[in-house]
Amino acid sequence: MDLIGGCRAFVGVSETGSFTRGAAAAGIPQSVASRRIAALERHLGDRLFDRSARRAGLTPFGRDMLPSAQRLVRLADAMEQDAKRARLRPLRVAVPETCTTRALAELDAEARAYDMFLEFRPAAPGDRAELVRDHDVRAAVTAVPAEDGTWTVPLGVAGATRLHPGPVHLETLRVGRHGRLPRRRVWLQPEDDVPHVRDRLMRVRDAVGLQPAQVAVADSLTGAAADVLGSGDLLLCSTAQARELGLHWRPLGELRLARGYAVTAVLGADGERLRTRLWDAVAQCLGAEVPGDGRTGGGAADRTEGGAADGAADRTEHGATGKAGRG
Repeated sequence: MDLIGGCRAFVGVSETGSFTRGAAAAGIPQSVASRRIAALERHLGDRLFDRSARRAGLTPFGRDMLPSAQRLVRLADAMEQDAKRARLRPLRVAVPETCTTRALAELDAEARAYDMFLEFRPAAPGDRAELVRDHDVRAAVTAVPAEDGTWTVPLGVAGATRLHPGPVHLETLRVGRHGRLPRRRVWLQPEDDVPHVRDRLMRVRDAVGLQPAQVAVADSLTGAAADVLGSGDLLLCSTAQARELGLHWRPLGELRLARGYAVTAVLGADGERLRTRLWDAVAQCLGAEVPGDGRTGGGAADRTEGGAADGAADRTEHGATGKAGRG
């Protein structure tokens, strides 16, 4: 039987002295209150109310059972309040450090429409999965190869000066035999210091004859952006980041690179909610591709300064079939 429901009806009727008013206090019809009290009496083994009088008076057995019923009802009310507070407890999520405050705020706002309250912990790629394993967060947006990702973020290079239309080929950054040209570098930010991005780019660097120092990992995105803004260097980044930093973005000519992201969670239900209900909002936050319309989550298609779409050329990792102008 519904022991708590029966006790609620029992307490309501006993406090009001009326089945009608007691049922209203419990928020149920009088017929339901009567059935629940009758079931409770059968369960406990004796009558709780003297039904021979006009007023619903307690029997001696009912007076003895009333304190226990009141304690049970109060405990049930407290449990419901605890459950409500627990549902409102924020879901702590480890996210890439590249996510902007505005993008995270929009993701949190979207989550609240589903009664989810998010709390973000920005962290480096290698730390996010570990935070989940240590239960410091309940979920994390983790870095994976693009082909394994729930979300993918195309990468290219961006510079402070206007770049020629078309892809930028790393081979155009070669210093030359006499070293007369300035040595330009491609900076990787910490978010891209992962094997499926870093190692592929390093292999192309070696294949096209760049010096080792010409493709380097920066200590921070801020430091990398500062180097690019003050020189002819390039930053490996997404289109959304290039727009945020005021840089001119182009795809790479020798290979296609992309960040891949998946969700790791302590509880499968938390991960599923992020992957399904919040797919679009997470994509927007990451600057990820939106399938089917050629856009990225950053909000606009990749464009040249002239307004034409920049298609990423199909290249192998070990050589281009043609050259673009110097980036």
